[in-house]
Amino acid sequence: MRYELIHAHNPGPYTGAGNNTYLIPGRAPVLIDAGTGDSRHLAGVAAALVQSPSTLLTRILVTHGHVDHASGIGALLAKWPEAVAAKMPWPERDDRYAACWSAIVDGALIAAGDTTLRAVHTPGHAPDHLCFFDEASGILFTGDLVVSGSTVIIPASSGGDLVAYLASLRRVLSLQPVRLLPAHGPAIDDPAALVRQYLVHRQSREDQILAAIRVGVDTVDRLVSHVYEELDEQLVSAARESVLAHLEKLRSEERVRAEANRWVSR
Repeated sequence: MRYELIHAHNPGPYTGAGNNTYLIPGRAPVLIDAGTGDSRHLAGVAAALVQSPSTLLTRILVTHGHVDHASGIGALLAKWPEAVAAKMPWPERDDRYAACWSAIVDGALIAAGDTTLRAVHTPGHAPDHLCFFDEASGILFTGDLVVSGSTVIIPASSGGDLVAYLASLRRVLSLQPVRLLPAHGPAIDDPAALVRQYLVHRQSREDQILAAIRVGVDTVDRLVSHVYEELDEQLVSAARESVLAHLEKLRSEERVRAEANRWVSR
């Protein structure tokens, strides 16, 4: 399968060097993820389309409704009004963006370039999160399910769910992809090793949190300070969200309970 990586030009504390978007050229060109509307991103998409057998952008597939993936949709549709903007619905988010969204369901088959992608619902980082799988080549576009060089935030207070996220990682393992194309960082050519590393990391973090609670580290802020050493101030809020996601998982399993703003083990 042919694809072209197009940088979204939105570097930051949470996006690293910035988002990757991907153009799949061919008979039905498709763009995966919308970026944030930077003019350099639009120019990159236009340049990639010039090299495609068809220069008509047919669809923009958004992996999920977070701002770095979806907010550029208005600028893209202004330039390519014939394109269909598509994603899995997330009603609380979708109205923020200047698009009339076409709904994608789990398992949907989508013409893309000269191939067909299968939509794979992978919630956890966000409730609407999708990966897109080209079964012919074994390439999986992962959005923020996994990224290169770091782990993924599970924003517990805004749609994140660690139980769902772990299930999504296991689902991706079962697909046996041969290459992962993430929204952040370079391609991943040993998918099984990375996904298993993610699972081990989450279990290790859970063990740390549970052990800390058992010795009296009982608030989210104290747990963040205990678990994350030398944390960049810009990333504290993300760490709080991930700790809270672990706590909610442990509570759902009846292994901890909340008493006012304090957490205790059962």
